[in-house]
Amino acid sequence: MKTVQLRKSSNSDWHYLTDNITLIKPLVLVFGNRFMLEDDDILDEIRAIFKDGHIVFGSASGDISTQSVNDDSLTITAIEFEKSKFLIKSTNVLQTDSNDPIDSFDAGKNLINQFPKEGLKYVLVISEGSFVNGSQLTKGMNSFLEDNLLITGALCGDGARFEKTLASYNEKPKQGEIIAIGLYGESLEVSFSINGGWTPFGPERIVTKSEGNVLYELDNLPALDLYKKYLGEKAKELPGSALLYPLNVKTENEKQTIVRSILNIDEKANSMILAGDIFEDSKVQLMMTNVDNIVDAAEKAAVSASELRKKKPELAILVSCIGRKLVLDQRVEEEVEEVIEVVGKTTITGLYSYGEIAPFIGESNCQLHNQTMTVTLISE
Repeated sequence: MKTVQLRKSSNSDWHYLTDNITLIKPLVLVFGNRFMLEDDDILDEIRAIFKDGHIVFGSASGDISTQSVNDDSLTITAIEFEKSKFLIKSTNVLQTDSNDPIDSFDAGKNLINQFPKEGLKYVLVISEGSFVNGSQLTKGMNSFLEDNLLITGALCGDGARFEKTLASYNEKPKQGEIIAIGLYGESLEVSFSINGGWTPFGPERIVTKSEGNVLYELDNLPALDLYKKYLGEKAKELPGSALLYPLNVKTENEKQTIVRSILNIDEKANSMILAGDIFEDSKVQLMMTNVDNIVDAAEKAAVSASELRKKKPELAILVSCIGRKLVLDQRVEEEVEEVIEVVGKTTITGLYSYGEIAPFIGESNCQLHNQTMTVTLISE
């Protein structure tokens, strides 16, 4: 595997973070600032650098590279696989005759259905993060999967603005797009792990009214009113402050609890819009964390992803959550540094997201997570 990495800030030209070597038909991952991805010339700029590259764009709430975490920039990671092959498929949840998005379950199922199964080892998903219901997207992908296929990925971000997210494959970045990159090859070794570092607190409450990813009532009381009561003065900063206090969700059908970020609020309906589905009769608790817990969780994810590997990773894909980034603030690079310390000298790429896609440890079906660090390690 050969890699090249470049970065461009909003007021500079592209500069190389690695040696400038020639790559043949590389996979080109471009993560970063949504406003920069909206530039009409961005595709042509990158095509000029990688003329035969397969270019995948994803807007981020911060782009991650081997050197740093950045907000107002784009980072390119170009990868030439020497022993493996990749295939890229895409779909768009907004390209319909009506104004309603395509069902996220169907989008996930139909997207994975496009891949030939024989030899498929791993799928990286870069999904838009504004219209897709990530819970249903992962369920749709799982419905067509073999048990031994690993899927990880991200819901694209837009800083803490939550205005719109962009993604694309070999075209100008646009809304509604979901990209899946399938890797094939006998020599491929792909491992992963996730960890959060958040702690539940306060009373456990029952979801008494919800619909999809919208939470209306807890213990038969308006959910938003209860949430504001807990937040106190921080309620004035909603919806942004909600990212600092996600929900720990337990359902009867799932063995594991899952963390759900609150992406927005609806004052008129007195409801909260979550990053993924929340079912009636689920039990929920507020969660909190601190910088040390988040950094420790990132280290644990890296250790877990590394410990059973046969070969040293050549590429590490990191997906962390916008909520973690807000807690870390000026110390945001510490969690990435902890991962680098564990995995050693390898190419690091990734993004801060609106949702992380990965299985639970020890399971095969992918899930939508929030507030986690997801580490995927790849070698040939």
